[in-house]
Amino acid sequence: MEYRYHPQGTCSREIVLQMEDGIVTSLEIIGGCPGNSQGVAALVRGMPAHEVVKRLKGIDCGGRGTSCPDQVARAISEALDAEEDV
Repeated sequence: MEYRYHPQGTCSREIVLQMEDGIVTSLEIIGGCPGNSQGVAALVRGMPAHEVVKRLKGIDCGGRGTSCPDQVARAISEALDAEEDV
């Protein structure tokens, strides 16, 4: 399942993720800091989606109240909710 998310409060413009059976199979963060985005994407690939949310939720960037990793957690949470509704 592919899911697209438009982040709020960060430099990134879009998060595109794919999940299969609750596992993150692909993640792309468009915009933001390229090295950090690629690093986060590489680290979460193959992880259970719920574990990614648990680890990344609430990470703050410079007092913004959110960050690209936090937005990834939010995107995955929404994708999990959408998957359950299917």
